[in-house]
Amino acid sequence: MGAVPLIFTSGWASGVNAYAVVLLLGLFGRFGGAETVPPVLGRTDVLVAAGVLFLCEAVLDKIPYVDSAWDAVHTFVRPVAGATVGALLAAHDPGSLGEVAAGAVGGTTALLSHGVKAGLRMAVNTSPEPASNILVSLAEDLSVAGLVTLALFHPWLAASAAAVLLALGLLLAWFAVSRIRRFWLRRKERRARRRTGAAAPA
Repeated sequence: MGAVPLIFTSGWASGVNAYAVVLLLGLFGRFGGAETVPPVLGRTDVLVAAGVLFLCEAVLDKIPYVDSAWDAVHTFVRPVAGATVGALLAAHDPGSLGEVAAGAVGGTTALLSHGVKAGLRMAVNTSPEPASNILVSLAEDLSVAGLVTLALFHPWLAASAAAVLLALGLLLAWFAVSRIRRFWLRRKERRARRRTGAAAPA
């Protein structure tokens, strides 16, 4: 059971920012002496690729509507990353879950947290100013960095925090659905009024 909390936490974090997870785990494994991290994540090519993609996400994730497009593209990427990291962690710790089970845990958790992130960011995009996108994105980045770091030293505490954040996120996403629906209904109504006004005789 040694790697289970790390698998769960990395799965949650991968659903929010998969590149940050790979980058952090790789850096801790290569330079921080974290023995629970598989050596493959600390390879130079993996670190460079994760670093470049993390920088791209750090910028694009803070631009209104661009962030939602980025999330849509990563609906497949983040769960796969969570599953892959989970399987690697299990393979590195033979006393833990099997690789298939670990991949399922990591991938499912990543899919759930990705759904929460994408839904909440769509709700945030209904606000007229960009500052909220930047603040939410920074909060997500800090949460990922903090929990991944905590998971390497206090794995069960980090997993508990990730579970609470996931539950709260699902609850907030449920409430955000109504806001998103109202936003799109208002847009449709405005378009309908414009078409009606344009069609009216002078």
